[in-house]
Amino acid sequence: MSRTELSGLSPRAYEHPADRAALVALRRVPGFDTVVRKLLGSIGDRSLRYAFLASSVRVSEDQFPEIHHSFLEACRVLDVSPVPELYVAQTPIVNAGAVGVDKPFIVINSGTVSLMSPEELQFILGHELGHVISGHVLYKTMLRLLLRMTTLAFAIPLGGAALYAITTALLEWDRKSELSADRAGLLAVQDPELALRVNMKLAGGGRAEQMNIDAFIAQAEEYKDSGNVVDGVVKLLNLIGRTHPFPVLRLAELKKWVDSGDYDTILAGDYPRRDGDEAVSVYSELRASSESYKDDIGVSSDPLVGLVRDLGEGVASGVRNAKDGLRGLFSGGSSSESTEEEPAGEGDDESLDQTGEVGEEA
Repeated sequence: MSRTELSGLSPRAYEHPADRAALVALRRVPGFDTVVRKLLGSIGDRSLRYAFLASSVRVSEDQFPEIHHSFLEACRVLDVSPVPELYVAQTPIVNAGAVGVDKPFIVINSGTVSLMSPEELQFILGHELGHVISGHVLYKTMLRLLLRMTTLAFAIPLGGAALYAITTALLEWDRKSELSADRAGLLAVQDPELALRVNMKLAGGGRAEQMNIDAFIAQAEEYKDSGNVVDGVVKLLNLIGRTHPFPVLRLAELKKWVDSGDYDTILAGDYPRRDGDEAVSVYSELRASSESYKDDIGVSSDPLVGLVRDLGEGVASGVRNAKDGLRGLFSGGSSSESTEEEPAGEGDDESLDQTGEVGEEA
């Protein structure tokens, strides 16, 4: 399959707005990246690499050559250079990850190799490359350390609550970063059906011939839209502590991105380049993130989201009514009702009373 090489691709092209806004804001903090990178890199980069060098198989032309070819193809398409090291680790758990800070490398579990076809593995490798290009590894490592600190911090009055709030916000970013990486994975394979099938297999295992992608898409829609407000609360609680969105939601979000036309626009060559990353406005990215959440709330059929949306509209309506009332109060007691003329000769006293009442109410 011939794939379009995305030369100079900026991660901003595929990053979810909420992920992109957080990253741009963090990168704008003077010295933040440098300090965190030095701290975390000095602690674990070398030891991590030697641990996998000793216990895993490093992918090359001589070891897992088929995976090596898929990996090089993903790096070519996403314009990743130098090519990170890639390891296969012996464990039945289906997973993969980008590891390290100064010189990230990628580890893919043997359970994932057994489950996925070479093309599907290329999607997963593209997903992990997306994390590397975006610099997610640095912030994900920081998040893992914060999560470990949270347990200790609960012993300090108010300290645990504050740290819990921070880690909750970071976990929300973490889940959005996975949606960004899924988009990078799709760009690496440039086959939407294959990308959706990977998420289906992550949920149901390797018997793909026994599953149906259209039925799984319908399952995702049912999860998103069905139930009542209590069910919506349960769905929200189920996300607590999770670093990854559920497979059905990842599939739905990836399909939504493809349907939006953004995927085709990138393949047509219309995408931001890395040489323009420094000029990006933090304000514009935060606004884009806010608009993204607003759009999601506006179109969501989830009962809990609908309740929140209705409450928000009710509050907005009340604010507008209060503003109108104040405007009438400070405009001399006049209103559109008080300027209406009563029919001459009928109910003069009543009309005066009504006029007076309207004036007082205004």
